[in-house]
Amino acid sequence: MAIQPEPPGQEAPADRTTRRGGWRFGVWLAALVVGTGGLAASAAGVSAQLLPRTFTPAQQQQIMTWETAGRWRALPAGDIFPATVTYQLPAYAISSNSSQLALKAYRVGIARQSTCAAASDAAAAKVLSADRCAAELRATYTDETDSMLVTVGVAVMPGNNAAKSAAGALSAGQGLHPGVRTAAFRSTLAQAFSNRQRQLSWAVSSGPYLIMSTVGYVDGLPRVPVASNPYADQEMTSFATGVADAIGSPLGALPVSPKCPGAPGC
Repeated sequence: MAIQPEPPGQEAPADRTTRRGGWRFGVWLAALVVGTGGLAASAAGVSAQLLPRTFTPAQQQQIMTWETAGRWRALPAGDIFPATVTYQLPAYAISSNSSQLALKAYRVGIARQSTCAAASDAAAAKVLSADRCAAELRATYTDETDSMLVTVGVAVMPGNNAAKSAAGALSAGQGLHPGVRTAAFRSTLAQAFSNRQRQLSWAVSSGPYLIMSTVGYVDGLPRVPVASNPYADQEMTSFATGVADAIGSPLGALPVSPKCPGAPGC
């Protein structure tokens, strides 16, 4: 029997199925592309909203304050108390009209971390306790001639205001101010360094830290009125304050202002 041809304008059933399936696939693919693009755009938008573009001034200050306050825990003891410290003796102390004299102090030893009460004399401990001192670090240095010793104490306070308040209280009045106890070390020049040898004492604040220093003679000479000897007085003052400043200034300095935490939009 002869096969009858399809009427004009009609397609075989198989051809209609194939074209209909291709059309559906094209629609589905287009929808997938559009949907994926929309999802990516939405994700990018959410990320941009979740990630901060920059820190506010208040946030920057908070981060810098936090970093400074934790520096005493983060830094090795040898970085807080360097092996060698340079300080200056004023020109007038040596009758010079040119310039001040640069001198060096050498670290004798670093004491173990202590409570503020144990590392300070009774009067200073009372002040530190009232201002909620958390801990105290100490180290002892000698001058280039090995004739003087200074113990520097770093009292960790809860904030800048507390450190300033304690410094003011420990600097009031005349005579030998209350402050850090001397730190002695066996088999060194400071093995006999004791509180009775303290000639002069200071206390200053540097950020949230109270920096205290006390100076005396290596030979065990008890306290004498060094003010009667202008040179000795100035030499001791420069030694004690210079070493304390060299330790306290970098410890309490604010770090570089933090920038935005990163992409996108930073």
